Amino acid sequence: MPTIKIIDSIKIDVYAREHPPPHFHVLCAEYEELIVIETLETYIGYIPVAQRKKVIKWAKTQKELLLENFKRLNPRL
Repeated sequence: MPTIKIIDSIKIDVYAREHPPPHFHVLCAEYEELIVIETLETYIGYIPVAQRKKVIKWAKTQKELLLENFKRLNPRL
């Protein structure tokens, strides 16, 4: 489960052996949210709004990087 980015102690991870749709995990203190790469909508979970805004701002410019990592770690999907 490589960490792709850390933004102000917010970890953005992409895991191997995952399930569709392609998504990434956001870990912030005791919170976790899975975000769909294509739409940047919440798949499951929750992180505070201020931290989510930072993540979404970064992810809008990094969709290709996130998708490449998801595909590399989950080649069967």
